[in-house]
Amino acid sequence: MCIADFEVAAATAHLVEGLFRRGAIPCTLAIGLLGFASPALAGAWTLDAGTGALIFTGTAMQSNSAFDSGSKLQSIPRYSKDEAQALIEYGVTNWFTAIFQPSLQHVDIGAPIDAQRSGLGYTDIGGRARIWSDASWVVSAQATFQIPGVFDKTNPAAIGYTDPEIELRALAGCSFKLGTLPAFTDMEVAQRYRIGGPPNEFRTDITFGIRPAENGCCSRSPSMWFRRGRERGASAASPTTNSSSARSMP
Repeated sequence: MCIADFEVAAATAHLVEGLFRRGAIPCTLAIGLLGFASPALAGAWTLDAGTGALIFTGTAMQSNSAFDSGSKLQSIPRYSKDEAQALIEYGVTNWFTAIFQPSLQHVDIGAPIDAQRSGLGYTDIGGRARIWSDASWVVSAQATFQIPGVFDKTNPAAIGYTDPEIELRALAGCSFKLGTLPAFTDMEVAQRYRIGGPPNEFRTDITFGIRPAENGCCSRSPSMWFRRGRERGASAASPTTNSSSARSMP
């Protein structure tokens, strides 16, 4: 990946998790090196052919309650997760962007379970194809395959991260002016098929961003995830899976 022109984007994301876990409110800071000042990165927009993007994100979350398989809120041992992700995108053509996103994570579950795990999280491999666009709007489709970084199902801290997953996502974005400032909104819906114990998930993400300075961006991204089905063989402290929701300015 050749990066000739650098642009730094800082984004904060406030995530709302629905129906399966409450009390874990992660705050995400994403700092990206964006190549060639392309129209947009990590949303509905695709990269120009031959250009690339690298976006780092870090999340820290903790929860003491969860919804069980009957959708009842219950107390659980403290569940903490710290995760770092590197989103790498490359414009294969002007309408198709390849995606590669490895992650590292540390999971810590309190007493009486007392389990820990550090190492690879999910690695996402896939691509995003632009279906239609005009001067302001863009519509695209994205497919990713999530490869687990751990296969030890005997460790409670690994539950939820041991099985492959497939995600199909539809994306729409619009760039506009908010007063004199460039702004954008990005809307996404996705179905995640989880091959293994946890149930499938339906996800929605809506991001609003504004560029207050030439080399900066602020965005807010509420997300809602809904699980379908029942847990199979998962403890009360089982986590949600990774969320790759870094966003930057078009």
